Amino acid sequence: MNPNIFREYDIRGVVGRDLTDDSVYDLARAIGTFFQRHGARRVSLGRDARESSPPFRDLLIRGFNESGLDVLDVGMVPTPVLYYTLFTQSVDAGVMITGSHNPPNENGFKICLGKSTIFGSQISEIKEIALARDFSNGSGSLEVRDVLDEYCDLIAANIQLGPRRLKVVVDGGNGMGGMVGAPLYREMGCEVIELFCEPDSRFPNHHPDPTVVENMRFAIAAVAEHGADLAIAYDGDGDRLGVVDERGGVIWGDQLMVIFSRAILARHPGARFIAEVKCSQVLYDDIRAHGGEALMWKVGHSLIKAKMKEIDAQMAGEMSGHLFFADRYFGYDDAVYAGARLLEILSHTEGPLSDLLADLPPTVYTPEIRLDCPDEKKFAVVGALTEEFKRTHDVIDIDGARIRFAHGWALVRGSNTQPVIVMRFEADTQAHLDEMRQLLETKAQHLIAESDV
Repeated sequence: MNPNIFREYDIRGVVGRDLTDDSVYDLARAIGTFFQRHGARRVSLGRDARESSPPFRDLLIRGFNESGLDVLDVGMVPTPVLYYTLFTQSVDAGVMITGSHNPPNENGFKICLGKSTIFGSQISEIKEIALARDFSNGSGSLEVRDVLDEYCDLIAANIQLGPRRLKVVVDGGNGMGGMVGAPLYREMGCEVIELFCEPDSRFPNHHPDPTVVENMRFAIAAVAEHGADLAIAYDGDGDRLGVVDERGGVIWGDQLMVIFSRAILARHPGARFIAEVKCSQVLYDDIRAHGGEALMWKVGHSLIKAKMKEIDAQMAGEMSGHLFFADRYFGYDDAVYAGARLLEILSHTEGPLSDLLADLPPTVYTPEIRLDCPDEKKFAVVGALTEEFKRTHDVIDIDGARIRFAHGWALVRGSNTQPVIVMRFEADTQAHLDEMRQLLETKAQHLIAESDV
């Protein structure tokens, strides 16, 4: 078994190379053993539309049953529906078979214990069990149940649309979100224009990653063609979303958080929010200006969900489009639900979506910039940069280094999932941004090129 399939937040690999029938069966036994050792006896199981997902489902059921676990198979669903079962079904754990927005020849497993996704040391525990083949034995049962209707009914009951009837483009990207989100929004009373809402693991129209502007081009064009109020796009497994306003502008995750936090603070003065280190300073300032508490935290959906519980935050978000609502919901990342919350807010207004952000101070910012860097060097490079800038600047080092400059900030951090260093910049002018970017990129490239960091 390739040990590199065990990542910080999940297990992922190339089908047929890293994930073979034998290795997936061993993984099932290892995950089942991990569950048994932590007191879990019944596990919910969901899958995406990839060609490898049905056979992996069969292997996981077999491995879980032979580890002594009962399985509740909820079929082909978005990842948030698997999370939903943790709160509404009689289960102790859950596994989602999904490659998310990764290429069609990849797949993976998101693993939950209790009501939380596991990460870090718990993933390492499964890795140790798998490599040692130290499996528990037993026998378990299988139940198959469709939970999609009750999931949709719960969201529809949760959302109270205003008098305005909205026209929304839904771009499913041939992933899992469109097949649920489009009919749900229509049932709620919206006029829905569907793009690529049929699941297709080949992703024949565009890659299902709404953080990449190029992937949003069909949604942008459809908003213009149909005179829509907005577009909502999902990633491959439906736990992240992207939004396009009526002018064709992409609204990023931190900007969506501004909209949501203002609505929540209007009802819950002093509410707490969590955003990750890549988010705009404007977001943190806006939450505080509206009477809320804003905590900056590490990147990663599992890490953020754990921190939300710890500090009792009402909401959290990431630039990547993971949006987590504890306010009126369960606290996990659900793009279909987040989209419904946005429709709710907009339906109670008379102006366009862009008006909800019109009063924010203008800034210049970059998307994520990725510098190739070997896995064995990336954290050392970031560490060296952190120590260097701490001597001259205010540095937040909870996840890489977020460096404060006179006219903006720069972020440099090692990716937990890829052999890259991630950078992002925000400033008051393009000139100040270019100055920061040139300084950081030059220093980082120099350190990457060094044989010894």
